[in-house]
Amino acid sequence: MNQDWFEMKDIRRRNFSRSVWIPLRAIFNKEKTGTFGYEGYKEDFFGSGSIAVPTNNLEAVKELDWMDIGISHHHFGYVQDEAYLPADIYRDHREFDGVHLVLDQMSHDDGPHIWHLNQDLILTLGLKQEGDSWICPRDGYTEVARLKVTESNKPTLLEIKAEYLKDYLCARKMALYMTHFFSRDLITDDASYIDWEGGSESERNVSDKWEGRVIPIHEGGEPFGGKVAMMHVARTDVEETDDVPDISGLPSDENTKSESWERGFQGRKLYRILGELWRNEIIMPGKRSPKVRGDEIPSTIYFILDADGSKVCGQDLIGARKWLWFKPEVIMALCNRRGGALSFYTQQTGSVTCLSGYGVHFGVNELGFINVYAKDIGQLPEWQQQIWVGHNITPEGGVSSELLASQAKAEPADTLAPEEFLPKAIKEVNELSQDKLGIKLFRDHEAIPELLSKTHRFRAIDQASFYALAKDVARLIVDSLDAGAIQSIIPPPKDEKWGSLKSLENLLASRYDRDLIRRVMAPLVGVYELRQADAHLPSSKIKEAFELIDLDGSQPFVHQGFQMLHQVVSSIYGIAEGLKRWPSE
Repeated sequence: MNQDWFEMKDIRRRNFSRSVWIPLRAIFNKEKTGTFGYEGYKEDFFGSGSIAVPTNNLEAVKELDWMDIGISHHHFGYVQDEAYLPADIYRDHREFDGVHLVLDQMSHDDGPHIWHLNQDLILTLGLKQEGDSWICPRDGYTEVARLKVTESNKPTLLEIKAEYLKDYLCARKMALYMTHFFSRDLITDDASYIDWEGGSESERNVSDKWEGRVIPIHEGGEPFGGKVAMMHVARTDVEETDDVPDISGLPSDENTKSESWERGFQGRKLYRILGELWRNEIIMPGKRSPKVRGDEIPSTIYFILDADGSKVCGQDLIGARKWLWFKPEVIMALCNRRGGALSFYTQQTGSVTCLSGYGVHFGVNELGFINVYAKDIGQLPEWQQQIWVGHNITPEGGVSSELLASQAKAEPADTLAPEEFLPKAIKEVNELSQDKLGIKLFRDHEAIPELLSKTHRFRAIDQASFYALAKDVARLIVDSLDAGAIQSIIPPPKDEKWGSLKSLENLLASRYDRDLIRRVMAPLVGVYELRQADAHLPSSKIKEAFELIDLDGSQPFVHQGFQMLHQVVSSIYGIAEGLKRWPSE
Protein backbone atom coordinates (compact mmCIF):
# COMPACT_ATOMS: atom_id res chain seq x y z
CA MET A 1 0.00 0.00 0.00
CA ASN A 2 1.00 3.63 -0.37
CA GLN A 3 -0.13 6.92 1.10
CA ASP A 4 -2.07 7.90 -2.03
CA TRP A 5 -4.50 5.04 -1.48
CA PHE A 6 -5.57 6.46 1.88
CA GLU A 7 -5.65 10.03 0.60
CA MET A 8 -8.15 8.89 -2.09
CA LYS A 9 -6.88 11.14 -4.85
CA ASP A 10 -8.49 8.78 -7.38
CA ILE A 11 -11.92 9.18 -5.75
CA ARG A 12 -11.62 12.92 -5.21
CA ARG A 13 -10.95 13.47 -8.91
CA ARG A 14 -14.19 11.76 -9.91
CA ASN A 15 -17.85 12.62 -9.56
CA PHE A 16 -20.97 10.71 -10.42
CA SER A 17 -22.44 13.44 -12.62
CA ARG A 18 -20.26 12.06 -15.45
CA SER A 19 -20.98 8.38 -14.71
CA VAL A 20 -23.21 6.07 -16.74
CA TRP A 21 -24.53 4.47 -13.53
CA ILE A 22 -25.43 6.57 -10.48
CA PRO A 23 -25.81 5.03 -7.00
CA LEU A 24 -29.06 5.85 -5.22
CA ARG A 25 -28.04 3.97 -2.07
CA ALA A 26 -24.90 2.06 -1.16
CA ILE A 27 -23.51 0.12 1.79
CA PHE A 28 -20.80 -1.46 -0.24
CA ASN A 29 -17.45 -3.04 0.57
CA LYS A 30 -15.33 -2.84 -2.55
CA GLU A 31 -12.81 -4.97 -0.70
CA LYS A 32 -12.70 -6.54 2.75
CA THR A 33 -10.09 -9.08 3.82
CA GLY A 34 -8.65 -10.34 7.08
CA THR A 35 -9.90 -9.86 10.65
CA PHE A 36 -10.21 -6.48 12.26
CA GLY A 37 -7.49 -5.80 14.82
CA TYR A 38 -4.97 -8.11 13.19
CA GLU A 39 -2.25 -7.56 10.65
CA GLY A 40 -3.49 -7.95 7.09
CA TYR A 41 -6.96 -6.51 7.73
CA LYS A 42 -8.01 -4.31 4.81
CA GLU A 43 -11.31 -2.62 4.00
CA ASP A 44 -12.35 -0.33 1.16
CA PHE A 45 -15.88 0.89 1.93
CA PHE A 46 -18.35 3.08 0.05
CA GLY A 47 -21.60 4.33 1.51
CA SER A 48 -24.13 6.64 -0.13
CA GLY A 49 -27.57 8.05 0.57
CA SER A 50 -29.65 10.32 -1.65
CA ILE A 51 -32.90 12.23 -2.03
CA ALA A 52 -34.52 13.94 -5.00
CA VAL A 53 -35.07 17.63 -4.20
CA PRO A 54 -36.74 20.57 -5.99
CA THR A 55 -34.19 22.50 -8.01
CA ASN A 56 -35.43 25.78 -6.50
CA ASN A 57 -34.36 24.60 -3.03
CA LEU A 58 -30.78 23.61 -3.83
CA GLU A 59 -29.15 26.25 -1.63
CA ALA A 60 -31.06 25.05 1.42
CA VAL A 61 -30.37 21.43 0.53
CA LYS A 62 -26.61 22.02 0.58
CA GLU A 63 -26.78 22.30 4.36
CA LEU A 64 -27.68 18.60 4.62
CA ASP A 65 -24.88 16.12 5.24
CA TRP A 66 -24.11 12.46 5.80
CA MET A 67 -25.92 12.31 9.13
CA ASP A 68 -29.11 13.73 7.60
CA ILE A 69 -29.59 11.42 4.61
CA GLY A 70 -26.88 8.79 4.90
CA ILE A 71 -27.24 5.07 5.42
CA SER A 72 -28.12 5.26 9.14
CA HIS A 73 -31.75 5.97 8.24
CA HIS A 74 -34.45 3.52 7.21
CA HIS A 75 -37.84 4.60 5.93
CA PHE A 76 -41.45 4.36 7.08
CA GLY A 77 -44.55 6.51 7.21
CA TYR A 78 -45.21 8.46 10.40
CA VAL A 79 -47.35 11.22 11.91
CA GLN A 80 -45.82 14.63 12.53
CA ASP A 81 -47.80 17.57 13.91
CA GLU A 82 -50.98 15.51 13.46
CA ALA A 83 -50.27 15.09 9.76
CA TYR A 84 -49.27 11.80 8.12
CA LEU A 85 -45.98 11.81 6.23
CA PRO A 86 -45.58 9.02 3.60
CA ALA A 87 -42.50 6.81 3.73
CA ASP A 88 -41.02 8.17 0.51
CA ILE A 89 -41.11 11.83 1.61
CA TYR A 90 -38.14 13.53 3.27
CA ARG A 91 -39.32 16.59 5.19
CA ASP A 92 -36.77 19.15 6.25
CA HIS A 93 -37.13 21.92 8.81
CA ARG A 94 -36.02 24.32 6.04
CA GLU A 95 -39.50 24.00 4.54
CA PHE A 96 -38.91 21.76 1.56
CA ASP A 97 -39.83 18.17 0.83
CA GLY A 98 -37.51 15.71 -0.82
CA VAL A 99 -38.26 12.26 -2.25
CA HIS A 100 -36.49 9.02 -1.41
CA LEU A 101 -35.89 7.19 -4.69
CA VAL A 102 -34.78 4.15 -2.70
CA LEU A 103 -36.63 3.16 0.46
CA ASP A 104 -34.84 1.07 3.09
CA GLN A 105 -37.30 -1.22 4.89
CA MET A 106 -36.28 -2.77 8.20
CA SER A 107 -37.26 -6.44 8.17
CA HIS A 108 -38.14 -6.58 11.92
CA ASP A 109 -36.72 -10.08 12.13
CA ASP A 110 -33.34 -11.69 11.56
CA GLY A 111 -33.53 -11.07 7.81
CA PRO A 112 -31.65 -8.35 5.95
CA HIS A 113 -33.16 -4.95 5.19
CA ILE A 114 -35.18 -4.69 1.98
CA TRP A 115 -34.53 -1.92 -0.53
CA HIS A 116 -37.41 -0.72 -2.69
CA LEU A 117 -37.04 1.36 -5.83
CA ASN A 118 -39.56 4.20 -5.64
CA GLN A 119 -42.87 3.10 -7.21
CA ASP A 120 -43.42 6.41 -9.00
CA LEU A 121 -40.02 6.04 -10.65
CA ILE A 122 -40.86 2.48 -11.72
CA LEU A 123 -44.30 3.30 -13.11
CA THR A 124 -43.31 6.54 -14.81
CA LEU A 125 -40.30 5.04 -16.60
CA GLY A 126 -42.27 1.87 -17.41
CA LEU A 127 -39.90 -0.48 -15.61
CA LYS A 128 -40.32 -4.16 -14.88
CA GLN A 129 -38.38 -5.97 -12.17
CA GLU A 130 -36.64 -9.21 -13.10
CA GLY A 131 -34.56 -10.63 -10.29
CA ASP A 132 -32.25 -7.88 -9.12
CA SER A 133 -32.70 -5.75 -12.24
CA TRP A 134 -35.32 -3.29 -13.45
CA ILE A 135 -35.67 -3.30 -17.22
CA CYS A 136 -37.56 -1.05 -19.64
CA PRO A 137 -39.48 -3.22 -22.17
CA ARG A 138 -40.50 -0.28 -24.34
CA ASP A 139 -36.82 0.59 -24.82
CA GLY A 140 -35.87 -2.90 -25.93
CA TYR A 141 -35.57 -4.37 -22.42
CA THR A 142 -32.71 -2.05 -21.51
CA GLU A 143 -31.46 -2.52 -17.96
CA VAL A 144 -32.28 0.74 -16.16
CA ALA A 145 -31.62 -0.04 -12.49
CA ARG A 146 -29.82 -2.87 -10.73
CA LEU A 147 -29.33 -4.11 -7.20
CA LYS A 148 -26.26 -5.85 -5.83
CA VAL A 149 -26.65 -8.15 -2.85
CA THR A 150 -24.35 -10.30 -0.74
CA GLU A 151 -24.49 -14.09 -0.56
CA SER A 152 -26.84 -13.71 2.42
CA ASN A 153 -29.13 -11.48 0.30
CA LYS A 154 -28.14 -8.28 2.08
CA PRO A 155 -28.53 -5.27 -0.26
CA THR A 156 -25.31 -3.36 -0.84
CA LEU A 157 -25.74 -1.16 -3.91
CA LEU A 158 -28.73 0.09 -5.92
CA GLU A 159 -27.81 2.18 -8.95
CA ILE A 160 -29.68 3.63 -11.90
CA LYS A 161 -28.63 4.50 -15.44
CA ALA A 162 -27.95 8.24 -15.64
CA GLU A 163 -29.89 8.72 -18.87
CA TYR A 164 -33.15 7.58 -17.25
CA LEU A 165 -32.58 9.27 -13.90
CA LYS A 166 -31.84 12.67 -15.45
CA ASP A 167 -34.88 12.37 -17.74
CA TYR A 168 -37.11 11.65 -14.71
CA LEU A 169 -35.58 14.46 -12.67
CA CYS A 170 -36.08 16.89 -15.55
CA ALA A 171 -39.79 16.06 -15.76
CA ARG A 172 -40.18 16.61 -11.99
CA LYS A 173 -37.96 19.72 -11.92
CA MET A 174 -35.80 18.06 -9.31
CA ALA A 175 -32.13 17.25 -8.74
CA LEU A 176 -30.54 14.36 -6.88
CA TYR A 177 -28.71 15.35 -3.69
CA MET A 178 -26.21 12.70 -2.62
CA THR A 179 -24.06 12.27 0.46
CA HIS A 180 -21.18 9.80 0.29
CA PHE A 181 -18.78 8.27 2.77
CA PHE A 182 -15.59 6.54 1.66
CA SER A 183 -13.33 4.69 4.06
CA ARG A 184 -10.00 2.95 3.47
CA ASP A 185 -8.72 1.02 6.45
CA LEU A 186 -5.59 -1.07 6.91
CA ILE A 187 -3.87 -2.75 9.85
CA THR A 188 -0.13 -3.26 9.50
CA ASP A 189 3.04 -3.54 11.57
CA ASP A 190 4.76 -0.74 9.61
CA ALA A 191 3.32 2.73 9.01
CA SER A 192 6.62 4.44 8.28
CA TYR A 193 5.61 5.27 4.70
CA ILE A 194 2.86 7.62 5.96
CA ASP A 195 4.23 11.17 6.43
CA TRP A 196 1.19 12.89 7.95
CA GLU A 197 2.47 15.30 10.56
CA GLY A 198 1.66 14.04 14.03
CA GLY A 199 0.05 10.95 12.54
CA SER A 200 -2.98 12.81 11.18
CA GLU A 201 -4.00 15.17 8.42
CA SER A 202 -7.20 16.67 7.06
CA GLU A 203 -8.44 18.67 4.10
CA ARG A 204 -11.73 20.42 3.46
CA ASN A 205 -13.40 22.23 0.57
CA VAL A 206 -16.95 23.17 -0.40
CA SER A 207 -18.13 19.60 -1.00
CA ASP A 208 -15.45 17.33 0.55
CA LYS A 209 -14.00 16.65 3.97
CA TRP A 210 -11.10 14.23 4.17
CA GLU A 211 -9.28 12.95 7.25
CA GLY A 212 -6.32 10.62 7.58
CA ARG A 213 -5.03 9.07 10.81
CA VAL A 214 -2.40 6.61 11.96
CA ILE A 215 -3.63 4.95 15.17
CA PRO A 216 -1.27 2.73 17.22
CA ILE A 217 -3.16 -0.33 18.49
CA HIS A 218 -2.54 -3.56 20.30
CA GLU A 219 -3.11 -6.72 18.29
CA GLY A 220 -6.84 -7.24 18.61
CA GLY A 221 -7.77 -3.63 17.93
CA GLU A 222 -7.54 -1.82 21.28
CA PRO A 223 -5.70 1.54 21.61
CA PHE A 224 -2.02 1.01 22.23
CA GLY A 225 -1.11 1.59 25.89
CA GLY A 226 -4.74 2.16 26.82
CA LYS A 227 -6.57 0.89 29.86
CA VAL A 228 -10.18 0.11 30.64
CA ALA A 229 -11.86 0.79 33.99
CA MET A 230 -14.28 -1.87 35.21
CA MET A 231 -16.81 -1.77 38.05
CA HIS A 232 -19.05 -4.45 39.56
CA VAL A 233 -22.12 -3.41 41.59
CA ALA A 234 -24.57 -5.85 43.30
CA ARG A 235 -27.64 -5.57 45.58
CA THR A 236 -27.40 -7.01 49.08
CA ASP A 237 -31.05 -6.76 50.18
CA VAL A 238 -32.62 -9.46 48.03
CA GLU A 239 -33.93 -12.51 49.91
CA GLU A 240 -33.30 -15.38 47.54
CA THR A 241 -35.47 -17.85 49.56
CA ASP A 242 -38.65 -15.81 48.99
CA ASP A 243 -41.11 -17.29 46.50
CA VAL A 244 -41.48 -13.88 44.92
CA PRO A 245 -38.20 -11.96 45.44
CA ASP A 246 -38.63 -8.18 45.51
CA ILE A 247 -36.11 -5.45 44.89
CA SER A 248 -37.57 -2.32 46.41
CA GLY A 249 -36.11 1.09 46.90
CA LEU A 250 -33.30 2.85 45.14
CA PRO A 251 -29.72 1.56 45.32
CA SER A 252 -27.73 3.04 48.23
CA ASP A 253 -24.57 2.39 50.17
CA GLU A 254 -26.62 0.33 52.66
CA ASN A 255 -28.13 -2.11 50.13
CA THR A 256 -25.29 -2.45 47.56
CA LYS A 257 -21.71 -3.54 47.38
CA SER A 258 -19.21 -2.67 44.66
CA GLU A 259 -15.66 -3.16 43.50
CA SER A 260 -13.62 -1.65 40.67
CA TRP A 261 -10.32 -2.26 38.90
CA GLU A 262 -8.36 -1.38 35.80
CA ARG A 263 -7.12 -3.63 33.03
CA GLY A 264 -4.46 -2.71 30.52
CA PHE A 265 -4.51 -3.92 26.93
CA GLN A 266 -1.86 -6.34 25.76
CA GLY A 267 -0.57 -7.66 22.47
CA ARG A 268 2.08 -6.61 20.01
CA LYS A 269 2.04 -3.12 18.59
CA LEU A 270 0.33 -2.62 15.23
CA TYR A 271 -0.88 0.41 13.31
CA ARG A 272 -4.31 1.17 11.98
CA ILE A 273 -4.06 3.51 8.98
CA LEU A 274 -7.39 5.08 8.19
CA GLY A 275 -8.49 7.46 5.44
CA GLU A 276 -12.06 8.81 5.44
CA LEU A 277 -13.84 11.04 2.95
CA TRP A 278 -17.24 12.69 3.31
CA ARG A 279 -18.62 14.17 0.13
CA ASN A 280 -21.84 15.93 -0.89
CA GLU A 281 -22.76 15.90 -4.57
CA ILE A 282 -25.62 17.17 -6.71
CA ILE A 283 -26.79 15.44 -9.89
CA MET A 284 -28.60 18.04 -11.97
CA PRO A 285 -31.60 17.05 -14.13
CA GLY A 286 -31.25 16.57 -17.86
CA LYS A 287 -31.96 19.45 -20.22
CA ARG A 288 -34.80 17.49 -21.83
CA SER A 289 -37.17 14.73 -20.86
CA PRO A 290 -38.04 12.69 -23.98
CA LYS A 291 -39.02 9.55 -22.02
CA VAL A 292 -41.27 11.03 -19.33
CA ARG A 293 -42.38 14.41 -20.69
CA GLY A 294 -42.14 13.52 -24.37
CA ASP A 295 -39.72 16.30 -25.30
CA GLU A 296 -38.62 16.20 -28.93
CA ILE A 297 -34.92 15.69 -29.56
CA PRO A 298 -33.38 16.36 -32.97
CA SER A 299 -32.53 13.08 -34.64
CA THR A 300 -28.89 12.22 -35.25
CA ILE A 301 -29.68 9.23 -37.49
CA TYR A 302 -29.55 9.56 -41.28
CA PHE A 303 -30.77 7.07 -43.89
CA ILE A 304 -29.74 6.67 -47.53
CA LEU A 305 -32.83 7.51 -49.54
CA ASP A 306 -31.71 7.81 -53.17
CA ALA A 307 -29.35 6.13 -55.62
CA ASP A 308 -26.93 9.06 -55.40
CA GLY A 309 -26.36 8.31 -51.73
CA SER A 310 -28.18 11.39 -50.41
CA LYS A 311 -29.33 11.00 -46.80
CA VAL A 312 -32.40 12.06 -44.87
CA CYS A 313 -32.73 12.55 -41.13
CA GLY A 314 -34.75 9.80 -39.43
CA GLN A 315 -37.52 12.12 -38.26
CA ASP A 316 -37.90 13.52 -41.81
CA LEU A 317 -38.64 10.08 -43.26
CA ILE A 318 -42.28 10.49 -42.25
CA GLY A 319 -42.78 12.90 -45.15
CA ALA A 320 -40.66 10.93 -47.66
CA ARG A 321 -42.87 9.01 -50.11
CA LYS A 322 -40.17 6.50 -51.01
CA TRP A 323 -38.77 3.15 -49.95
CA LEU A 324 -35.54 2.28 -48.18
CA TRP A 325 -33.14 -0.62 -48.81
CA PHE A 326 -31.48 -2.76 -46.15
CA LYS A 327 -29.18 -5.77 -46.00
CA PRO A 328 -31.11 -8.96 -45.13
CA GLU A 329 -29.10 -9.23 -41.88
CA VAL A 330 -31.40 -6.57 -40.43
CA ILE A 331 -34.18 -9.14 -40.01
CA MET A 332 -32.09 -11.29 -37.67
CA ALA A 333 -30.85 -8.20 -35.82
CA LEU A 334 -34.47 -7.29 -35.06
CA CYS A 335 -36.36 -10.54 -34.54
CA ASN A 336 -33.57 -12.14 -32.48
CA ARG A 337 -33.86 -9.46 -29.81
CA ARG A 338 -35.98 -10.09 -26.76
CA GLY A 339 -39.54 -9.14 -27.72
CA GLY A 340 -38.73 -9.53 -31.41
CA ALA A 341 -40.94 -11.37 -33.89
CA LEU A 342 -41.07 -12.32 -37.57
CA SER A 343 -44.14 -13.23 -39.60
CA PHE A 344 -45.05 -13.41 -43.29
CA TYR A 345 -47.98 -11.98 -45.22
CA THR A 346 -47.09 -13.35 -48.66
CA GLN A 347 -44.21 -15.26 -50.21
CA GLN A 348 -41.91 -12.19 -50.22
CA THR A 349 -43.49 -9.81 -47.69
CA GLY A 350 -44.01 -9.88 -43.97
CA SER A 351 -43.69 -8.05 -40.68
CA VAL A 352 -40.66 -7.79 -38.42
CA THR A 353 -40.29 -6.16 -35.02
CA CYS A 354 -37.84 -5.97 -32.17
CA LEU A 355 -40.60 -5.08 -29.70
CA SER A 356 -44.30 -5.86 -29.52
CA GLY A 357 -46.42 -3.15 -31.09
CA TYR A 358 -43.74 -1.89 -33.51
CA GLY A 359 -44.15 -4.25 -36.47
CA VAL A 360 -42.70 -3.02 -39.77
CA HIS A 361 -44.09 -4.19 -43.13
CA PHE A 362 -41.19 -5.32 -45.35
CA GLY A 363 -40.58 -6.94 -48.70
CA VAL A 364 -37.70 -8.91 -50.24
CA ASN A 365 -36.52 -7.81 -53.67
CA GLU A 366 -34.89 -9.86 -56.44
CA LEU A 367 -31.39 -9.43 -54.98
CA GLY A 368 -32.47 -10.52 -51.52
CA PHE A 369 -32.43 -7.01 -50.05
CA ILE A 370 -35.10 -5.74 -47.69
CA ASN A 371 -37.41 -2.88 -48.65
CA VAL A 372 -39.45 -0.80 -46.20
CA TYR A 373 -41.59 2.26 -46.83
CA ALA A 374 -39.61 5.22 -45.44
CA LYS A 375 -42.50 6.56 -43.35
CA ASP A 376 -42.70 3.26 -41.44
CA ILE A 377 -39.09 3.66 -40.33
CA GLY A 378 -39.54 7.35 -39.53
CA GLN A 379 -42.34 6.52 -37.07
CA LEU A 380 -40.15 4.18 -35.03
CA PRO A 381 -38.46 5.25 -31.76
CA GLU A 382 -34.92 6.43 -32.33
CA TRP A 383 -33.32 3.42 -30.60
CA GLN A 384 -35.07 1.14 -33.12
CA GLN A 385 -34.04 3.36 -36.03
CA GLN A 386 -30.47 2.91 -34.79
CA ILE A 387 -30.75 -0.83 -35.46
CA TRP A 388 -32.19 -0.31 -38.92
CA VAL A 389 -29.67 2.33 -40.00
CA GLY A 390 -26.79 -0.03 -39.29
CA HIS A 391 -27.99 -2.14 -42.25
CA ASN A 392 -29.15 0.66 -44.59
CA ILE A 393 -27.69 0.54 -48.14
CA THR A 394 -27.89 2.42 -51.42
CA PRO A 395 -30.95 1.40 -53.51
CA GLU A 396 -30.25 -1.69 -55.60
CA GLY A 397 -32.43 -4.30 -57.29
CA GLY A 398 -35.63 -2.24 -57.23
CA VAL A 399 -38.44 -2.40 -54.72
CA SER A 400 -39.93 -5.79 -53.90
CA SER A 401 -42.68 -6.44 -56.44
CA GLU A 402 -44.97 -7.95 -53.81
CA LEU A 403 -44.43 -4.99 -51.46
CA LEU A 404 -45.27 -2.58 -54.28
CA ALA A 405 -48.36 -4.61 -55.12
CA SER A 406 -49.56 -4.20 -51.56
CA GLN A 407 -48.52 -0.64 -50.75
CA ALA A 408 -48.79 1.09 -54.13
CA LYS A 409 -51.44 -0.88 -56.04
CA ALA A 410 -53.48 -2.10 -53.04
CA GLU A 411 -53.47 -5.56 -54.63
CA PRO A 412 -51.62 -7.91 -52.26
CA ALA A 413 -49.95 -10.89 -53.95
CA ASP A 414 -51.77 -14.21 -53.72
CA THR A 415 -48.68 -16.15 -52.62
CA LEU A 416 -47.68 -18.00 -49.46
CA ALA A 417 -44.48 -18.19 -47.42
CA PRO A 418 -43.19 -21.66 -46.48
CA GLU A 419 -42.14 -20.44 -43.02
CA GLU A 420 -45.78 -19.95 -42.06
CA PHE A 421 -46.73 -23.46 -43.15
CA LEU A 422 -43.85 -25.53 -41.78
CA PRO A 423 -45.32 -26.03 -38.29
CA LYS A 424 -48.79 -26.56 -39.78
CA ALA A 425 -47.47 -29.25 -42.13
CA ILE A 426 -45.73 -31.14 -39.30
CA LYS A 427 -48.87 -30.96 -37.18
CA GLU A 428 -51.08 -32.19 -40.03
CA VAL A 429 -48.80 -35.17 -40.76
CA ASN A 430 -48.84 -36.19 -37.09
CA GLU A 431 -52.62 -35.94 -36.89
CA LEU A 432 -53.07 -38.00 -40.06
CA SER A 433 -50.51 -40.66 -39.08
CA GLN A 434 -52.09 -40.95 -35.63
CA ASP A 435 -55.49 -41.43 -37.25
CA LYS A 436 -54.41 -43.77 -40.07
CA LEU A 437 -51.51 -45.67 -38.51
CA GLY A 438 -51.85 -45.25 -34.75
CA ILE A 439 -48.43 -43.57 -34.49
CA LYS A 440 -46.94 -40.11 -34.81
CA LEU A 441 -44.36 -39.84 -37.58
CA PHE A 442 -42.67 -36.88 -35.86
CA ARG A 443 -41.65 -37.10 -32.22
CA ASP A 444 -42.58 -34.29 -29.85
CA HIS A 445 -39.57 -32.61 -28.27
CA GLU A 446 -39.09 -29.55 -26.09
CA ALA A 447 -36.54 -28.13 -28.57
CA ILE A 448 -39.03 -28.14 -31.49
CA PRO A 449 -40.66 -24.72 -30.78
CA GLU A 450 -37.24 -23.03 -30.61
CA LEU A 451 -36.10 -24.72 -33.82
CA LEU A 452 -39.29 -23.65 -35.60
CA SER A 453 -38.81 -20.03 -34.53
CA LYS A 454 -35.27 -20.08 -35.98
CA THR A 455 -36.20 -21.77 -39.24
CA HIS A 456 -36.60 -18.98 -41.77
CA ARG A 457 -34.82 -17.80 -44.92
CA PHE A 458 -33.12 -14.84 -43.24
CA ARG A 459 -30.85 -17.24 -41.38
CA ALA A 460 -29.13 -17.72 -44.76
CA ILE A 461 -27.02 -14.64 -45.45
CA ASP A 462 -23.84 -16.42 -46.57
CA GLN A 463 -22.69 -19.95 -47.31
CA ALA A 464 -21.92 -20.90 -43.72
CA SER A 465 -25.26 -19.68 -42.39
CA PHE A 466 -27.09 -21.36 -45.28
CA TYR A 467 -25.57 -24.70 -44.27
CA ALA A 468 -26.43 -23.97 -40.62
CA LEU A 469 -30.06 -23.45 -41.66
CA ALA A 470 -29.98 -26.77 -43.55
CA LYS A 471 -28.64 -28.48 -40.43
CA ASP A 472 -31.49 -27.10 -38.30
CA VAL A 473 -34.07 -28.12 -40.91
CA ALA A 474 -32.61 -31.63 -40.85
CA ARG A 475 -32.80 -31.67 -37.05
CA LEU A 476 -36.37 -30.46 -37.18
CA ILE A 477 -37.59 -32.92 -39.83
CA VAL A 478 -35.26 -35.89 -40.33
CA ASP A 479 -34.04 -36.28 -36.75
CA SER A 480 -37.59 -35.95 -35.45
CA LEU A 481 -38.88 -38.88 -37.49
CA ASP A 482 -39.76 -41.72 -35.12
CA ALA A 483 -38.00 -44.63 -36.86
CA GLY A 484 -38.93 -47.05 -34.08
CA ALA A 485 -42.64 -46.33 -34.41
CA ILE A 486 -42.46 -46.57 -38.22
CA GLN A 487 -40.59 -49.90 -38.07
CA SER A 488 -43.27 -51.28 -35.75
CA ILE A 489 -45.48 -51.21 -38.87
CA ILE A 490 -42.92 -52.01 -41.56
CA PRO A 491 -40.00 -53.82 -39.86
CA PRO A 492 -36.64 -54.12 -41.68
CA PRO A 493 -35.23 -57.54 -42.60
CA LYS A 494 -32.96 -59.08 -40.00
CA ASP A 495 -29.80 -58.34 -41.97
CA GLU A 496 -30.67 -54.68 -42.71
CA LYS A 497 -30.59 -51.48 -40.71
CA TRP A 498 -32.82 -48.60 -41.78
CA GLY A 499 -32.41 -44.96 -40.88
CA SER A 500 -35.38 -42.68 -40.32
CA LEU A 501 -35.67 -41.56 -43.97
CA LYS A 502 -35.34 -45.10 -45.32
CA SER A 503 -37.94 -46.30 -42.82
CA LEU A 504 -40.38 -43.60 -43.96
CA GLU A 505 -39.71 -44.35 -47.62
CA ASN A 506 -40.41 -48.06 -47.11
CA LEU A 507 -43.58 -47.31 -45.15
CA LEU A 508 -45.00 -45.10 -47.90
CA ALA A 509 -43.74 -47.40 -50.66
CA SER A 510 -45.77 -50.22 -49.12
CA ARG A 511 -48.86 -48.43 -50.48
CA TYR A 512 -47.58 -46.22 -53.32
CA ASP A 513 -45.12 -46.32 -56.19
CA ARG A 514 -41.56 -46.16 -54.84
CA ASP A 515 -40.32 -43.80 -57.56
CA LEU A 516 -43.11 -41.38 -56.70
CA ILE A 517 -42.25 -41.59 -53.01
CA ARG A 518 -38.58 -40.92 -53.76
CA ARG A 519 -39.51 -37.82 -55.75
CA VAL A 520 -41.71 -36.59 -52.91
CA MET A 521 -38.99 -37.20 -50.29
CA ALA A 522 -36.04 -36.00 -52.40
CA PRO A 523 -35.87 -32.55 -50.69
CA LEU A 524 -35.67 -34.21 -47.28
CA VAL A 525 -32.81 -36.42 -48.44
CA GLY A 526 -31.05 -33.39 -49.95
CA VAL A 527 -31.34 -31.39 -46.72
CA TYR A 528 -30.02 -34.37 -44.76
CA GLU A 529 -26.98 -34.47 -47.05
CA LEU A 530 -26.38 -30.72 -46.71
CA ARG A 531 -26.14 -30.98 -42.94
CA GLN A 532 -22.66 -32.39 -43.49
CA ALA A 533 -21.59 -29.50 -45.72
CA ASP A 534 -19.83 -27.57 -42.96
CA ALA A 535 -17.71 -30.69 -42.35
CA HIS A 536 -16.11 -30.39 -45.83
CA LEU A 537 -18.63 -32.41 -47.78
CA PRO A 538 -17.23 -33.07 -51.30
CA SER A 539 -18.50 -30.63 -53.92
CA SER A 540 -20.03 -33.51 -55.88
CA LYS A 541 -22.18 -34.41 -52.88
CA ILE A 542 -23.22 -30.79 -52.41
CA LYS A 543 -24.20 -30.63 -56.08
CA GLU A 544 -26.29 -33.80 -55.68
CA ALA A 545 -27.98 -32.34 -52.61
CA PHE A 546 -28.80 -29.12 -54.47
CA GLU A 547 -30.32 -31.18 -57.30
CA LEU A 548 -32.41 -33.22 -54.87
CA ILE A 549 -33.78 -30.05 -53.29
CA ASP A 550 -34.02 -28.29 -56.68
CA LEU A 551 -31.96 -25.31 -55.48
CA ASP A 552 -30.58 -22.59 -57.74
CA GLY A 553 -27.08 -21.91 -56.36
CA SER A 554 -26.77 -18.71 -58.40
CA GLN A 555 -29.49 -16.98 -56.39
CA PRO A 556 -28.80 -14.81 -53.32
CA PHE A 557 -28.54 -16.90 -50.18
CA VAL A 558 -31.81 -15.52 -48.80
CA HIS A 559 -33.61 -16.83 -51.88
CA GLN A 560 -31.78 -20.15 -51.62
CA GLY A 561 -33.04 -20.40 -48.05
CA PHE A 562 -36.55 -19.71 -49.28
CA GLN A 563 -36.25 -22.38 -51.99
CA MET A 564 -35.03 -24.98 -49.50
CA LEU A 565 -37.88 -24.30 -47.08
CA HIS A 566 -40.42 -24.25 -49.90
CA GLN A 567 -39.29 -27.66 -51.16
CA VAL A 568 -39.21 -29.14 -47.65
CA VAL A 569 -42.72 -27.90 -46.86
CA SER A 570 -43.96 -29.22 -50.21
CA SER A 571 -42.39 -32.60 -49.40
CA ILE A 572 -44.12 -32.77 -46.00
CA TYR A 573 -47.47 -31.86 -47.54
CA GLY A 574 -46.84 -34.56 -50.16
CA ILE A 575 -46.45 -37.06 -47.29
CA ALA A 576 -49.64 -35.68 -45.74
CA GLU A 577 -51.47 -36.22 -49.03
CA GLY A 578 -50.34 -39.84 -49.07
CA LEU A 579 -51.60 -40.35 -45.54
CA LYS A 580 -54.96 -38.82 -46.45
CA ARG A 581 -55.37 -41.45 -49.17
CA TRP A 582 -54.01 -44.26 -47.03
CA PRO A 583 -56.37 -47.19 -47.33
CA SER A 584 -58.23 -47.97 -44.15
CA GLU A 585 -57.34 -51.28 -42.51
